[in-house]
This record gives sequence, C-alpha cells and structure tokens, in this order.
Amino acid sequence: MPTLTEILTEESRKTAVVDDCCKLIDEEVADKSGLSGLAIKAGYGAVKGIKPGFIRHVVSDLLPEFAKALEPFHNEAAAASKPVSAHFVANSARVADSLLGITDEKAKHAKSGVVKGTYEKLRPTAKKHVEQAVPRLGRLIEKHAG
Repeated sequence: MPTLTEILTEESRKTAVVDDCCKLIDEEVADKSGLSGLAIKAGYGAVKGIKPGFIRHVVSDLLPEFAKALEPFHNEAAAASKPVSAHFVANSARVADSLLGITDEKAKHAKSGVVKGTYEKLRPTAKKHVEQAVPRLGRLIEKHAG
C-alpha cells in the first residue's frame, strides 16, 4: 500500500494537490478578519510579492515533508475506520504542531529577509490559524488520498 507521501507526490497527481493546497491557503487568508487578519493578509501579500509563483514553489517543495508529517494522522484515521477530515479535526492541535515544526525549521534557514521577518511576526498566532485550516486540510487529503 502506498504511503501518503507517495500518493500526494505521485507525478500524475502532484500538480492537482499543489493547486488545491495553494487554493486552501488563499481561502484561509481571505477568511481572516480583524487586526490579526489584516496582519496575515499583509504578510501573505508581502511573501507572494517576492517573485511570481513563490507560494506555489514553496508548497511544492514542502509537500513531501508535510505529507510525511500527516501520515500518522492519516494512518490513525484508517485504523479507526474514521473519515480523515474528522480525525484531523479531532487532533487539530497535534496536526498543527506537526506542520509548524517543519515550517519553523525552514524559516530558520530562509534566505529572504521578507520571508524570515514575516514568519517571525506571524508565528506567535500561527498554531491557532493552522488549527483553523485543519478541516479544509482534512478534506483535501480525503480528496486526493481517498
């Protein structure tokens, strides 16, 4: 049986997965409101402005690591005969911690001052925002990995 990483990064599927991930990020950012929403939207705009396709490139590069981090949750859902999205939501804090562990490490080594600075400013509230994205993420995984 193929792993989640193998499924999501398989050449015939990877473009669609990356497209859906980029759409998920755009939707999550668009849904933000209030002062923190303004900060997130401004930061996202700054990062998107680094170069055309920057977000897509980052998503594509991070996809294998994110898939590997999500694999245990995907397997737990399968073992419990639960829908992936429901299991992800029930474990949203753990899912967020797994993904943020990857981005924290990447941010430490970012070459772009804009990326590093934006990440550092937004990181204190990142877990809450990633947890809010988990329902969409779970549906995305269900769509592409069954």
